[in-house]
Amino acid sequence: MSTRFDVPSLTGDLVRLEPLAMRHVTDLAEAAEEDRSSYGFTLVPSAYGMKDYVAAQLTREGATPFGQVRVADGRTVGCTALWDPRTWPDRPGVRAIEIGFTWLAASAQGTGINAEAKLLLMTYAFETLGVARVDLKTDARNLRCRHALQRLGIPFEGVLRSWSMSWAPGEEGRLRDSAMFAVTTAEWPTVRAVLRARLSAAGCR
Repeated sequence: MSTRFDVPSLTGDLVRLEPLAMRHVTDLAEAAEEDRSSYGFTLVPSAYGMKDYVAAQLTREGATPFGQVRVADGRTVGCTALWDPRTWPDRPGVRAIEIGFTWLAASAQGTGINAEAKLLLMTYAFETLGVARVDLKTDARNLRCRHALQRLGIPFEGVLRSWSMSWAPGEEGRLRDSAMFAVTTAEWPTVRAVLRARLSAAGCR
């Protein structure tokens, strides 16, 4: 089966996830330069490298990337992706997929956009693709991201040592320890309720 999915735009009250395209480059270049202090463990190119970054995401094996468009002003304020789909060994269909390559402009952080984007992607994964599991992972040292995932009600599974390539500056070519999070089919209704409650508290939905 194809490793890239033909996903339509996924629209919420705060964010619209559009299939990533070169038309998003200009906004993303501006978004990446607002304040880079939170990108210490995340792959976020400079404005100069944004065109190459988008081109690479569009050809990355196993990735279905999106631009995160802020509904309030129509600006593309970050990226995210569904990627690394794993199929069933004995029948058609996707059994698991990961949400990754996620970043947001400083002005979009803490606004509810991240929570709504996770809700949109997991709804698509569980209710359209029919997966049994959605993974999320981050550098084990990235406490900010780990705390954010836990606040969204996403269960922490543990740390896998030397599991992923590091995106930290100066660590090119080195492996990192990855903090692993996941939602299973049985957990999805609870996580969905937590995400919806957070959005409701923020005045959405």
